[in-house]
Amino acid sequence: MLMSEQSAGTTLTRAERALVETNGIEVIDEAERTARPADLFWPWFAANVSVFGMSYAAFVYGFGISFGQALVVAVVGIVLSFFFCGIIAIAGKRGSAPTMVLSRAAFGVQGQKVPGVVSWLVSIGWETFLAIMAVLATATVFRELGWASGTSTKVIATLVVTALIVLASVAGYHTIMRLQSILTWVTGVITIVYIAMTFHLVDLSTVTLREGGSTESVIGALVMVMTGFGLGWINIAADWSRYQRRSTPGSRIVFWNTLGGALPVVLLVGYGLLLVGSRPDLEEGIANDPIGTLATILPNWFLVPFLVAAVLALVSGAVLGIYSSGLTLLSLGIDIPRPAAAGIDGVILTVGTIWVVFFAESFLGPFQSFLITLGVPLAAWAGILMADIALRRKDYDERALFDARGRYGAWDWTSVGTMAVASVIGWGLVINLFAEDAAWNNWQGYLLGPLGGKDGTWAFANIGVLVALVLGFVVTLLARRGTVRRQEQDGPTRAADEQAPAVSR
Repeated sequence: MLMSEQSAGTTLTRAERALVETNGIEVIDEAERTARPADLFWPWFAANVSVFGMSYAAFVYGFGISFGQALVVAVVGIVLSFFFCGIIAIAGKRGSAPTMVLSRAAFGVQGQKVPGVVSWLVSIGWETFLAIMAVLATATVFRELGWASGTSTKVIATLVVTALIVLASVAGYHTIMRLQSILTWVTGVITIVYIAMTFHLVDLSTVTLREGGSTESVIGALVMVMTGFGLGWINIAADWSRYQRRSTPGSRIVFWNTLGGALPVVLLVGYGLLLVGSRPDLEEGIANDPIGTLATILPNWFLVPFLVAAVLALVSGAVLGIYSSGLTLLSLGIDIPRPAAAGIDGVILTVGTIWVVFFAESFLGPFQSFLITLGVPLAAWAGILMADIALRRKDYDERALFDARGRYGAWDWTSVGTMAVASVIGWGLVINLFAEDAAWNNWQGYLLGPLGGKDGTWAFANIGVLVALVLGFVVTLLARRGTVRRQEQDGPTRAADEQAPAVSR
């Protein structure tokens, strides 16, 4: 589908344009590509400088590994997964369009709807999860202060949190970028104070007593870390680089993207490993209320600043998710303005938050089960798109991204087939680690027989995620080299030959 000019945009004042972004999935005009590579640091840092990162220490230790193993897993998994995000972000600089639109070059204009649906579900899941965390943290902190923490508090917290997320995402890119730069400093300072106030609880002798785990356990923890951090953001990575100048070196895009995402998480998870390793009693509470449990070790006077920082950090991450899920919804063919798409996703987020906070008995287990399941096809897609980016030497054909008659075609069956096969193989090599909480997801692991079956040591490694990513990358690198070369040949596309309407720029 071709994007037509938006006449309504000409009626907005400069102040209104700065407040509410009217761009949808169309290619960003050259005059608007004014962002610097260093600007990428702020949204990624602000979305990830959350005390929630500390709680991942409990999940990593859950694999039965030592502090040293856990630290290596954290550093490698976090940096590598955000490096992958940086690779995807190069596409945003080359094509000045959202991630799921640029992915059409690899999957075809219509074929892209296959990974698009997966991407939308992942984004909706993540942003709802972050909103739930913010509401539960509010209730826990209020309880610790001796204030009302029942239904009324949760209702108010739900309304405030969801309103903040939806309003910021509706406002769009420029407003979000301004907010993220402010939130980075606010949440960063309070997080540093939190570390200073709890550092006396760290007991290195207790931390180092933890016994080491098997290779399978280490790989399982690595997969969880990669899926929970960088791979959880990878489907939106180009959304924030589409305002970059085309002349910007790709290496700078990768560097600032990786640094902004990985730096706060490595520091927070690293400290979490020390803190949780010293206080094993924190592990059980973190499983049900990660941020609230971390608040229980603080003095009362610091609980309110801690709550503010925690909620703002979670809201920051959810804003990025809902903004991009709205763009993904548009890329699936929903013909509505971008703010309206963000509003629709906001309604879904609100309903999901209400259901989990007020009616669900357990949500962390089902969520992680859901994350691993969707993580397999998402990893396959990421491998395919990273290989496609590596193969390309030119910027994208802007017109062809919106026309199935263009050089990218309607369906690239090689990519669609690769994603399908890699997903089937990947699902066969993962298991549902939360069988009691998510019995509906026990169908996976059907290829684990030679590795000891679903009860074997390799079952809990969930290597299917990595296998799907590697398969997607390698197969695309080998099978689509000629296709990409033909796509990048000079000359007009079929759509141009037929004088198709201009793509909105």
